[in-house]
Amino acid sequence: MIRCVPVRGYFEVNCYIWTDDQAGHGFLIDPGAQGHALLGLCRAQGWVIEGILLTHGHFDHFGGIPEIREEVDLPIYIHPAGEAYLTSPRLNLSYFCHCDMTLNGARYFRDGDRLSLRASPESSLRVLHTPGHTPDSVVLYNEKHGLAFVGDTIFRGSRGNDGYPGGDEGQLMQSIRERILTLPDDTILYSGHSAPTTVRTDKPLYL
Repeated sequence: MIRCVPVRGYFEVNCYIWTDDQAGHGFLIDPGAQGHALLGLCRAQGWVIEGILLTHGHFDHFGGIPEIREEVDLPIYIHPAGEAYLTSPRLNLSYFCHCDMTLNGARYFRDGDRLSLRASPESSLRVLHTPGHTPDSVVLYNEKHGLAFVGDTIFRGSRGNDGYPGGDEGQLMQSIRERILTLPDDTILYSGHSAPTTVRTDKPLYL
């Protein structure tokens, strides 16, 4: 099951709670703000969160983690290139919004890794490295249910912004065309700042 929870700090961002329906366990993806509220929702629904997954290291995607850490110690995963972003307010953009934020203690996943739930190992997300918006950007893909959490690499009707530190237009377009638009056409794309779309819907924009 997927629950999209828009959260607002300096910006609004889509946080996702992805759970296995039978096990009731899941991952929290991009908790950008309102960490206490996210944990309260999970408790109310009876969901057990096994870890936090970050699609990239901009502060509007990890800003809720300090509140979460006040209540529970959860492992946090990001691509290795994200370490520089988590530890630099200038790279993660919080400096420019006058709310310097850093985050330590993240673990790493890499391209091709499969992130499985302990309570339901058959429920998993595969990591696809998609640099361009940032060097650490990833897509988290589930083949069985035809869905992908794409962060800020692609949105409904548009592509991500390559103008921030570390952004690269050529890499971004390559990531979209070779790693996202090659997924099955019915794959649902869940982004950080737009409504869901599908590969079929957005593919003509890049032909």
